[in-house]
Amino acid sequence: MSLEQREQSEREQASRMLPPAPYPEPAPRRVEARREHFLTEIDRQARSRSPRGALRSRGRWGLALGAAVAAGAAVVVLTLNFGSPGAPPNVPPASAASVELLERAALAAATTPQTKVRAGQYSYVKTVGHTSVLSETKSGEMQLLRENEAMEQWTSVDGSEQTLQRKEGNDKLLPGTPGRGNLNAPTYNFLAALPTDPDLLLKQIRDDAEKNHGAGSDSTTGPDQEAFVTIGDLLRDGVSPPETTAALYRAAALIPGVDVVPDAVDAAGRKGIAVARTHDGERTEWIFDKSTARLLGERTVLLEDNAWGKVGTVVTSVAVIGSGIVDEAGRTN
Repeated sequence: MSLEQREQSEREQASRMLPPAPYPEPAPRRVEARREHFLTEIDRQARSRSPRGALRSRGRWGLALGAAVAAGAAVVVLTLNFGSPGAPPNVPPASAASVELLERAALAAATTPQTKVRAGQYSYVKTVGHTSVLSETKSGEMQLLRENEAMEQWTSVDGSEQTLQRKEGNDKLLPGTPGRGNLNAPTYNFLAALPTDPDLLLKQIRDDAEKNHGAGSDSTTGPDQEAFVTIGDLLRDGVSPPETTAALYRAAALIPGVDVVPDAVDAAGRKGIAVARTHDGERTEWIFDKSTARLLGERTVLLEDNAWGKVGTVVTSVAVIGSGIVDEAGRTN
C-alpha cells in the first residue's frame, strides 16, 4: 500500500470513528503541512542523532523509586512514566487519524468562550483515578496495589499563593508558592504566556525535554516521548486560555509516533477515542469524547507482560471531571 493510500485509509477510519464535527473541519493543507513538518524533523533528527547505548529504562512514568521503610516493608511508588528513550530514526510521523483528531480537539478548544482572569483567582481541577504502587512485603514478595488519585486542587493563577489540595476529605497547603510556574508545575499565567504557534510551542517544550532527557543527560526518557508526556500533563492538570490549549493539541500532532486507539475508557467510566503513543510495551492514551473532542482523561495500558501486570492492565488512569477559574481556594464555581 502506498503512503497516499495509507493516509486515505487512516482518514476514512477516523471519519468512521468520529461523528461529524460541530465546528469546521481542518483544512487539508493544514494536515499536509503538519506531515511535511514531521518528515523534515525526522530527517533532521536522523542526521544529527549520535549513537546511544542499548540500555533502556523507564523515566518519569517508567519506574520512579521512592523507598519508605515502615514496619519492615519497603514501599516503591510507581509514577508510571509516560517517558521513553528517544525515538529511533524510523519512527513514523503521527498518523493521519491522530492529526485529524487532535485538530478537532484544537478547534473545539479554540471555540470555547474566553474566561477573563484576574489576580487573586485560582485555577481549579478535580480528578478521579489511580496510579500503581509496588509494595515489597516482609517476606520479600512484590505486591501491586492501587493508589487513589481522586483529588481537587486550587492553584493561584499568578503563583503568589500556596496551592490548596483536597484529597480523601483532607485539605492541605502545598509547601511554597508556585511563583511564575514552569512546564512541570504550571500556573494559569505561565500557560497564558506560552507561544500559540504550534511549532514554536513544541520547540520550547522539546528544548526543555532535550536538556533533561536527551543525549548526554543520562536520562533514558528521550525528548519525543517526554514532549508528549509534558503536553499531556499540561492539558490534564492545568487550566489554560483556549488558544493555548488549541496550540498544545496542534503541537502534539507534530510528535512522531502518535496514533489513534478507537475505543478507550477513562477513570470515570466514560467511553471515548484516544490519541496514544507507545513505548517499551506501555501505551499512553489521551481519551477524548467522540462527539465533542473534549479531553476526558489519560491512562497507561500494558501491551506486554511485565512486573506491573499482564497485557491489558490499566496501570494508571486519571480522569478530569471538573475544572475552571474560581475566586477563592476551596470553591468549585
